[in-house]
Amino acid sequence: MSTLLIKNIGTLQTPVGSYSHRGAEQGENRKLRDAAVYIRDGVITEITDGGDLPLGSESADVVLDANYRLVTPGLVDGHTHMVFGGYRQHEVAMKLKGATYLDILRAGGGILDTVRKTREADEADLCYKTGKFLDEMMNHGVTTCEAKSGYGLDFNSEMKMLEVIGRLNEFHAMDVIPTFMGPHAIPEEYKGRPDEFIDMVCGEMLPYVKEHKLAEFADIFCEDSVFNYEQSRKYLLRAKELGFGLRIHADEIEAIGGSRLAGELGCVSAEHLISIDEEGLESMAKGGTTAMCLPATSFYLGANYAPARRMIEMGIPVACASDFNPGSCPSMNLQFVMNLACLKYRMLPEEVLTAVTINPACAVGRGDRVGTLEVGKQADLVIWDAPDMEMLCYRFGSNMTARVVKKGKIIK
Repeated sequence: MSTLLIKNIGTLQTPVGSYSHRGAEQGENRKLRDAAVYIRDGVITEITDGGDLPLGSESADVVLDANYRLVTPGLVDGHTHMVFGGYRQHEVAMKLKGATYLDILRAGGGILDTVRKTREADEADLCYKTGKFLDEMMNHGVTTCEAKSGYGLDFNSEMKMLEVIGRLNEFHAMDVIPTFMGPHAIPEEYKGRPDEFIDMVCGEMLPYVKEHKLAEFADIFCEDSVFNYEQSRKYLLRAKELGFGLRIHADEIEAIGGSRLAGELGCVSAEHLISIDEEGLESMAKGGTTAMCLPATSFYLGANYAPARRMIEMGIPVACASDFNPGSCPSMNLQFVMNLACLKYRMLPEEVLTAVTINPACAVGRGDRVGTLEVGKQADLVIWDAPDMEMLCYRFGSNMTARVVKKGKIIK
């Protein structure tokens, strides 16, 4: 048995409960002053405030002094594409000259360029590279993340990516939740034949992934020049039949029905949503789908921002994630995402904390164990070099983490 006492917490701030928070509840956080947390074998056993210490904590194996700083749950990044071969820094000049995301994709670049490099990379190299990404994310306060495949687009490469995610989840301190996203783009060998590619993915890849327990969720890029509403619906229905949780990249560039489909099928989350229309908003609200908003992608692309304020008003749970990937968001800094959520989405600090803790935790199927600081939950938390959430949302460009605790162990 191992025990850890964290004392002299200036403010402990956390959402409460193991469910997605929506509407007014998105901005409801519990705030305890002069608090302490007692952890036994990686699980929170007691939380006190008012300067009191938990009973028996004086004999804790390790004592960590928070020095009256802010403590929150460990951050949860609910949307990443972190397994890939190569970078795409050469696209910067193309974008500066006016090329759009779809222009680059249609010219055989973008995702397809990453696909070529990912197919060439071996599993060991991908593991090493992605492990370094996880180190950096954890150093910035992320303790749980989602990771998608989707840069393979053929059977062997997609399975290689999922195997990498599985190995890292087993051996890295980070909890990594795998999502299969075989239909991320139309591969060059299926150019002009997207229906055949979807048939292959549904008939060969999805059943294999499920049988070998390589992913918990299935995702698809529903977008102009990628996969349309009907193709996305066919794929997601097959995934649902096999028992996958459903996610969908929707309405990033054009509103072609992806967000409407998310609500109709009860997807756990719809991602991007920059161009979502009223029909899509209403469908997601009715279906209980979490809006996985990605403001750093809007920032990097110079695009519009998802209507997060409107989503909260309509009772849609809002989560914010990095969308870390080599093309449209080469940053895994979830603290910067929090800054953008305040500045561009006009979200309050309490709403932002919910959006990077319990809401994404529920969207990746971990809301029962992470995303809040409560007795019985996994002891994932961050001590910030800040007195309150306002300071955390106010400062940008600096890493504000002082200490990171994962499953009761001090990581940083």
